[in-house]
Amino acid sequence: MHGARPRVTSIVNTMEMKTINSGKLRAIGYDARARILQVQLDNGSTLQHSGVGEDIWHRLSNSGAAWSFYRDNIEEEFTVKKVSGSPPAGENPLDNLFTQK
Repeated sequence: MHGARPRVTSIVNTMEMKTINSGKLRAIGYDARARILQVQLDNGSTLQHSGVGEDIWHRLSNSGAAWSFYRDNIEEEFTVKKVSGSPPAGENPLDNLFTQK
């Protein structure tokens, strides 16, 4: 067939999230193939940490104090990328356009 091309669609990797309520953590998920840990915080932000091994994931997901484990073993140890979130409450970046100094 001349001119026919297959339709290309992007595949979004939906990570299964485990709901938790520990400190600021609200949900955690892990992609073993990509070695990515995803966390959702109480402020609405979603962060992805790359290079996280399955052992760390299992220790976090089975921890009785997940927030403490996250802070002590993950937060500053792995590369992080913010994938979603909202500005802090009360702060609107457009406010600065309308305030006189």
